[in-house]
Amino acid sequence: MTTEFTLDEQLLEKINRFSRKKLTEEEIYCFPVILCDNEIDRDGERFSVAALNKLAKLFIGKTGIFDHDPKGSNQSARIFDTCVMEDPSRTTGAGEPYTALTAKAYMVRTSGNADLIAEIDGGIKKEVSVSCGIRSRKCSVCGSTKCRHVKGQSYGGVMCHTILDDPTDAYEWSFVAIPAQPNAGVSKAAAISSGKAEKAELPAAEETVRRELITQVMKKSWIREPRLVLDRYREYLETLGTDRLAELKKSLDDVCAASAADDAPCITGEYTAKFSADNKKYKI
Repeated sequence: MTTEFTLDEQLLEKINRFSRKKLTEEEIYCFPVILCDNEIDRDGERFSVAALNKLAKLFIGKTGIFDHDPKGSNQSARIFDTCVMEDPSRTTGAGEPYTALTAKAYMVRTSGNADLIAEIDGGIKKEVSVSCGIRSRKCSVCGSTKCRHVKGQSYGGVMCHTILDDPTDAYEWSFVAIPAQPNAGVSKAAAISSGKAEKAELPAAEETVRRELITQVMKKSWIREPRLVLDRYREYLETLGTDRLAELKKSLDDVCAASAADDAPCITGEYTAKFSADNKKYKI
């Protein structure tokens, strides 16, 4: 399964549907993008295959910006073609064949975007995130839009998540630092590997930092919400990278600081001691 393409006359014609003047191949820079897929993402959500097929039509002509900031000055590229691609050799966490919405994007080469083009080619500007309207959000356990199943918890050995279905509109796609969907981004040949992805082995120093972040996030989260199911929460945290864990810890630190300012301390010695005593089996 490859997303790489070669600009030909047919694709050039699709690009020129959006331009006022007829652009030549020399004036254009093109690149492939994986916009979104049917894998369960960091937020415990996934697109249905039907939603991906509908979004394929909706994203034609949509602009690429930065950090979902809808300023005109942020416009950097535009999608001129899309395709829903399936990799039957790869199975998602929901047991489906891996399916991705891919796109072809272009920008006009200028002196102002030369650095951006170099960063895209060099793999610096890579990760992307989509913004779209969704009419239906279904529970993966019961199929209902309103139920008591908790996203992130396991039912019958399967993790509950939200299925995003029936998109109503596609607004834009953005270059971001940390996308909700790990596979979303500028791609190249064989960017989507076959088979289940293996967890990359981190350097010892970074793994130590990651372990400490998981410990701190679990502790601070449990103190805020003692009803938290720790073993399930740890399973979720284990799927996150170091940067995402650091973001979660900072967010919790900010909440605790705000609580302390209101004379309602977030973390107390009593709660911390209880946490440690009740959860030795989690090696916290």
